[in-house]
Amino acid sequence: MKKNFITCLSLLSIMSLFSCSSEKKFNNWGDKLTQYVVEDYMPAKDYIWNWNEAVFLKSAVVRCENNMDKDYLLPYIQTAVDSTFRDANGRHPNAVISGLGLAYLAQATGEERYREKAFEIFEQYKNIPRASNGGVSHREEVIELWDDTVYMVGEFLMQMYKLTGNKEFLQEAISQLKKHAEKLEDPETGFWYHGWDNDTIPSQDPCCQPGWAENPNRRNNEFWGRGNGWILMTLVDLMELLPENDEDYAYLKASLTKKVNTLYPLQDEKTGHWYQLPVYPGEKGNFIESSSTAMYAYAAAKGIALGILPADKYMPMIERAYVGLEANSLQPAGEFLKMKNICDGTCIGDKEYYYNRGIVDSRAYAFGIATMFYDQYHQLKAE
Repeated sequence: MKKNFITCLSLLSIMSLFSCSSEKKFNNWGDKLTQYVVEDYMPAKDYIWNWNEAVFLKSAVVRCENNMDKDYLLPYIQTAVDSTFRDANGRHPNAVISGLGLAYLAQATGEERYREKAFEIFEQYKNIPRASNGGVSHREEVIELWDDTVYMVGEFLMQMYKLTGNKEFLQEAISQLKKHAEKLEDPETGFWYHGWDNDTIPSQDPCCQPGWAENPNRRNNEFWGRGNGWILMTLVDLMELLPENDEDYAYLKASLTKKVNTLYPLQDEKTGHWYQLPVYPGEKGNFIESSSTAMYAYAAAKGIALGILPADKYMPMIERAYVGLEANSLQPAGEFLKMKNICDGTCIGDKEYYYNRGIVDSRAYAFGIATMFYDQYHQLKAE
C-alpha cells in the first residue's frame, strides 16, 4: 500500500512538472533549461539548419511526443522548421538531423508539405558520399567516418520510421551503426574512436588536428566523451522502437551493455561527471564534461526502463550524474538556467587536442541532451 501511495504521488508530481503554459514559472531544471533556449538563447525564428540546434529540436520533439509541454513546444518546432524551410537539406550528416523536425510535423499536423520535404531530405541523404564499406561520410570533400554521424542520421531515420511505419528506415539506421562500428569500435571496451579516414587525401578541415589519420589504422587513438555519448543515445533510441525478437536487438543490447559497463568505474565520484576523455579520469589537462555526462546517464536510464540494464547496479550511477549536474554544471540565467562545463564543437585529434578544446557554458545541443536526460530520469523514477 505504501509503495502504491508513493508511486501515485510520484506520478502526480511528474504530471505537474510537465503541465503546459507559456505563462507559468518553471520550477525544475529541465523546464528552466528548455525555457531559456526558447525564450532567450535560441528563439524559434533564429533556428539554424544545423546539428547543434537540431539536438535541442530533438528534445522538444520528444517532449511533445510524450505530451510534455506540447502546447508550448509544438509552435516552437513549427516556427523553427518553417523559418528554415528553404534552407532545409540533407546533403551532409550535420544537416540531415534537422529533418527529424519535418518528419515529426508531418505526423503531428498532417500537412503534406512537411512530408514531401522530409522525403526530399531522405533522397539527398542517399546521395551523401559513402566509405568503401557503405558508411556515410561525415565530410563531403574527403571520405571519413565519424562517430557523430551515427546519431545525426540515425535520429532522422528513426523519426521517418515513426512517420511511415516503414522498417527500412530503422534498418538503414542500424546498418550505419554497424558499418561505423566496423571501423571505429574497440572490441575490448566497446568504446568508439572518434574518426576513421577512408583514403589518403589530407583533410583541409581547419577544425581537425593535421595528420590525425596518418597511422596504419587510419584513425585517431582516443575515445572522445561526447562521441561515445552519441552512440549510446542512438543505441537506446533504436531499441525503444524494436521488438526484443528483432534480429538486431541482441547486437544492440550487447553493445549497450558493454559500453555502460566500461563507463561504470570511470565516473568521478565527487562531481558525478565523466571526463572529456573518459578513460583518463582525473588526469592533468582532462576536465569534467557535462554534455557527455547527461548522454551516458540518459542511455543508462533508458536502458533500465527497457529492462536491459540492472537498476540495482546502475541507478546509483545515474543518481550521482543527476545530482552532480545539478550541483556542478547548472547556473542561473535570469529566471532560467543554463549549463557550463560543455566541450565546444569538436573535430578529431590526439589527447592534447581534446584537452585543449574550449569549455563553454551555452550550447543548444547541451541543453537538449540535458533535458532529455532530465525527462528520462523522472519517467524512470515514476515507474
